[in-house]
Amino acid sequence: MPILRVPDLVTARYAMTDVRSLHRTGSQWSLGKTLVTTDPRGAASGIEIPILVEAEPGLTFLHLRWKGKTSEKLLCLGDAWERSYGDLEWRYTAPERPMPWYFLTTDGATTSGYGVLTGPAAFCLWQRDAEGISLTLDLRNGGDAAALSGRQLHACTVVSMQGAADEPIHIVAERFCRLMCTSPKLPKEPIFGSNDWNYAYGQNTAEGILRDADLVAFLAGASSTYRPYTVIDDGYQDATRFPDMAALAQQIRKRRVKPGIWIRPLRAGSDAKQSLLLPAARFGKHDEGPAFDPTLPEALTIVEDTVRTPVQWGFELIKHDFSTWELFGRWGSQMGALVTTPGWSFHDRSRTNAEIVGDLYRAIRGAAGDQTLILGCNTISHIAAGIFESQRITDDTSGREWERTRRFGVNGLAQRIAQHRTFYHVDPDIVAVTPQVPWEKTRQWLDAVARSGTSLFVAPDPAAMTDDARRAIQEAFVLVQKSRGGQPEDPTCSLVPNAWLFNNPETKKRYDWVGPEGAGPFLTV
Repeated sequence: MPILRVPDLVTARYAMTDVRSLHRTGSQWSLGKTLVTTDPRGAASGIEIPILVEAEPGLTFLHLRWKGKTSEKLLCLGDAWERSYGDLEWRYTAPERPMPWYFLTTDGATTSGYGVLTGPAAFCLWQRDAEGISLTLDLRNGGDAAALSGRQLHACTVVSMQGAADEPIHIVAERFCRLMCTSPKLPKEPIFGSNDWNYAYGQNTAEGILRDADLVAFLAGASSTYRPYTVIDDGYQDATRFPDMAALAQQIRKRRVKPGIWIRPLRAGSDAKQSLLLPAARFGKHDEGPAFDPTLPEALTIVEDTVRTPVQWGFELIKHDFSTWELFGRWGSQMGALVTTPGWSFHDRSRTNAEIVGDLYRAIRGAAGDQTLILGCNTISHIAAGIFESQRITDDTSGREWERTRRFGVNGLAQRIAQHRTFYHVDPDIVAVTPQVPWEKTRQWLDAVARSGTSLFVAPDPAAMTDDARRAIQEAFVLVQKSRGGQPEDPTCSLVPNAWLFNNPETKKRYDWVGPEGAGPFLTV
């Protein structure tokens, strides 16, 4: 369905319930002091539509509608606001279904894509039904209207493409991701190594980290073209277990391993100035903990210092976490059509939520420097693209139960693999080698991640490191360094497809993700 034309309808929403229609004059839509320009223009890749907004006070959302009949039997796949949560699925028509950033459709022969360029100044939400396509722009600041008066906001740029007849879904999906992200920031080397979280869960020690570094150095081999990472996750703040972080980073590096570290840059301590914090109202009824408001210069300086410190210690990879939760009081799985609770705002009300997120990410990038690889976790995918080298695409996998890895890790890898090296270097999360998870299942996940060429971090519990596990990780480290990606044979058949095709080396693989006992009905951890 063609949408690279002036929309058929534009409505504005003030607060949450006051909806008003705008009036069209050519490619412009107006109501009072609100003016929306939707003029299609030529681009290097074809036609695109910049959405420009001049807003009167109180405007919270814009709704654009393109009319056109399509089949209810079209299958659709949307993206996620930040990480996915085992919820990415090719589905038949569901008009109310929110699809963040972009979506794909297929009738089994032809695949099409509809979306916005990465780096938008609004949170962008798509919907599709048999009578047309809708795009909703969230222009809020926190949960209230942004004060946009006096400037024109380039809210987003709409793009679309149609694949050729019988062109494989994954080829169209990759091309469309490249269309949406014209300047991805990509690492120069493969990303692989260890991360202790999925076996230590915060009970790590400096000695345990060095043991992990020794292991990945040995398994990567002295002749390896690239050096592995050892990433220290949460727990290192305990000085009794980690007395000298700079010395630890140096010791890791001496093992021919690159040191990495996890941080939570927006978290505020109990002694933080109340005037620098975000309002608790963003969580709704219950305050879930203090966090810095990055629109305040003094608070942003603290955030930047949180990033600079591990860089000064000598860490070469920064994994930053929890920022979406702390900014908006919701996980991606809780957002739906509303990324945050109505009724609160940032200190600086002149910018939209999307602009504030983008400014925060650029500040983190600047504080870390270009020499430091940045991995975003719980970060907004479409805004992080082009700023960070790597992005966690799914909620946490587990070293305690396989079902969580199957639901979240496999689903995210299967349905977001098109973003690998088109938006950023995809991180499908950790491969946990632990006694609690059956090795025959972990081995399959290890193999799939390695062959996909995405980030491969193992959590090597010493109690589970058998000779077989060591050999498998060693083989996986070789594979991940030369892999050129892969994809499910048919991503529409299942949330967690079993049949996969991989490149370099070209191979077909069939995994048994559920095993003879079937999928578990519960997530217990």
